[in-house]
Amino acid sequence: MTSSLPTSHVKMLELLRETMQVAKRSREMGRHPFGAILVENGTDKILMQHTNVNSAAHAESELARVAALNFTPEHLSRCALYTSVEPCAMCAGTCYWANIGTVVYGMPETELASLTTNSKENPTMDLPCREVFARGSRKVNVVGPFPELYHEIKADHLDFWDSH
Repeated sequence: MTSSLPTSHVKMLELLRETMQVAKRSREMGRHPFGAILVENGTDKILMQHTNVNSAAHAESELARVAALNFTPEHLSRCALYTSVEPCAMCAGTCYWANIGTVVYGMPETELASLTTNSKENPTMDLPCREVFARGSRKVNVVGPFPELYHEIKADHLDFWDSH
């Protein structure tokens, strides 16, 4: 069972901007500029946050794994994972198996692909997270993208991928 989404568009934008701050910290640590947060729907309380670790340990998948160890599946069904960029197939699958009820993302992976071009560290897939979730036996709410945030999200990526 999943619960309601955050109460307002404005609040979702605020929480997505928080993921951008996590992504900036990730970049400052020498990691890829991605960040994710776990939010309790209804209270909008941030329960966890995670940066990218490497090409196989993305912010979203790592957050979902840690969340699954620390919260019940029932509780996670009432939570939302927020991320600056649409979860890849690996991350969407991990969110699904962790029983996270909602995924909110700022920018689609297709926009990211235009920035990363041929980076060996971030080979993108043209597989929207909605398609991954649609193959499951339970519903995952998906909200996004938010075109009004593309410029802000892209800022941390513009000069990063040329050197990676």
